[in-house]
Amino acid sequence: MEIARTARLRLRTANLDDTAFYYTLVNDPAFIEHIGDRGIRSLDDARQALLAGPIAMQETRGHSLYMVELNEEGSPDGHVAIGMCGLIKRDTLDEIDIGYAYLPDWRGQGYAFEAARAVLDYAPTIGIRRLLAITSPNNLASNGLLRKLGMNFVHFTHLVPDDAGSNLYSLEL
Repeated sequence: MEIARTARLRLRTANLDDTAFYYTLVNDPAFIEHIGDRGIRSLDDARQALLAGPIAMQETRGHSLYMVELNEEGSPDGHVAIGMCGLIKRDTLDEIDIGYAYLPDWRGQGYAFEAARAVLDYAPTIGIRRLLAITSPNNLASNGLLRKLGMNFVHFTHLVPDDAGSNLYSLEL
């Protein structure tokens, strides 16, 4: 299901055809460094993670992490997956947050901002009035992106007792 479209991107819900992409994304060294090692070591692990994560969240909550595709001529279906961006309800946060991750070839070109802006515009249409965001303090690009989106730094927090800690941001929509 298409969620949003921008000048260069299409955001849509994830499905099992995205398994290989998801496997590659969550095993990218920057993903592991800044977001965490999900322990996904096979395509079957990736399939199960998609089913239990974005696909289940979309079915139960009506929102999730969305596939971000670059609309590009010459690809078989007209779209090339470059990352994920969307709305997540984590057990460790009281409210919904925006999350995102992109493959290395697509970073630094404004796609993350463009997709996140589309998600911020979409959120109120499904009743979300306030969004949170978390990022590791040493992820300078992510901290900058959240500020560029208009999010306000709230405080440094530990989502679970033994984690390294995260910067927490908030935005009233």
